[in-house]
Amino acid sequence: MSLEISAICTDIDGTLLDSQRQLSQQTIATVKRLENKIPFVLASSRMPAAMRHLQAELGILKDPLIAFNGGYVIQYIEGNDTPVVYDSVEIPVSIVAAIVELTNGREVSVSLYNRDDWYAPARDYWTEREEKITKVTSVIKAPAEVIELWKTNGKGAHKVMCMGKEQQIDFIERELNNRFPNDLHNYRSRPTYLEIAPKAISKGSALEMIMKKLYGKSLERVMSFGDNYNDIEMLRMSGIGIAVSNARREVLDVASEVTDKSTDDGVAKSIAKYCFNA
Repeated sequence: MSLEISAICTDIDGTLLDSQRQLSQQTIATVKRLENKIPFVLASSRMPAAMRHLQAELGILKDPLIAFNGGYVIQYIEGNDTPVVYDSVEIPVSIVAAIVELTNGREVSVSLYNRDDWYAPARDYWTEREEKITKVTSVIKAPAEVIELWKTNGKGAHKVMCMGKEQQIDFIERELNNRFPNDLHNYRSRPTYLEIAPKAISKGSALEMIMKKLYGKSLERVMSFGDNYNDIEMLRMSGIGIAVSNARREVLDVASEVTDKSTDDGVAKSIAKYCFNA
């Protein structure tokens, strides 16, 4: 099957990476076989610095990035170390302060993100785990200090991540859903992880904006891949929305088709099927 695909967009963790959280050789070879003829967009809850090394391995450093689940959409132009920013949506610092206050007295590690700045409260188990996964080193700074810095600089958070025991995360999620139903999107990427983003953003809306603004096209011929709740809108909006077979049931239900699981190169296999008649 060979179709004129206008772009490919994929989630990273649980979708594109193998069991070692790396890009497989098959995935790298398949993406490079596209020869940069169509945009290949990575869309993730990760910060940009945690995605750039994957872009380098795939040979797509000049393609757009959807970071923080759509809260920060950028593109690096060759020869320039500063990205072009197409969209940037932050959680207001007053709400960030309220989130941090909820974690006081609890065994919860709170990471605060703005662009490529990642502030962690300590180099604890949770921080070291994230550093190993993302290959990014955090800046150790107390959340209260970060909040004061952001108040001075007029900044907010592109993402807040709370990590801790499941019961503690349950409590914080309930409280945030009750207090900020119109402001925050609270996403459990794992039972022990709560990733908090502005309500207004999504991977799907970011992808739609990229395709219209940069390429003058709709999502009709875009092929997208995902596995988790934050991928649902992107799969629904894309002409070809594909779930890896290890995806959550809700994602499988909205996908137009299902490919092999992430650890069996499902993304690479679907690209070969649609783009190379393989």
